[in-house]
Amino acid sequence: MNAIRLLAIRDTPLSVDEVLAAVADHAAGGTTLFVGTVRDHDQGKAVTTLSYSAHPTAEAELRRVAEKVAADFSLTALAAVHRVGDLRLGEAAVIVAAAAPHRDEAFQAARRLIDDLKKEVPIWKNQEFGDGTSEWVGACG
Repeated sequence: MNAIRLLAIRDTPLSVDEVLAAVADHAAGGTTLFVGTVRDHDQGKAVTTLSYSAHPTAEAELRRVAEKVAADFSLTALAAVHRVGDLRLGEAAVIVAAAAPHRDEAFQAARRLIDDLKKEVPIWKNQEFGDGTSEWVGACG
């Protein structure tokens, strides 16, 4: 059985409920959910706006990363969605979830999925600061 239930890169708001529903499984004894949100500061500076951009290969790379996580852990379900475009403070930028027969596998798999997504999937964020400066942060920073 393929544990991957939902993978997407979208320009519309993300839904925790959708991701949780995607990984729901009666064989799972534990489900771990991570939600990355837009915060109002970074590096000691106020963030005023934030935008994510993705390379055309980003969804394929997301699938590759998820397949590796699914192969390395005993999971019942796995999901990841990432937002692109302009986001407001507090909005979800990324949601990952892992379900497994036991909680430790769910925790480990979700952690690995978000870490590898940030390192390997070509998604970049541009944040503008209150002092008028801006910066690009590579691969989901």
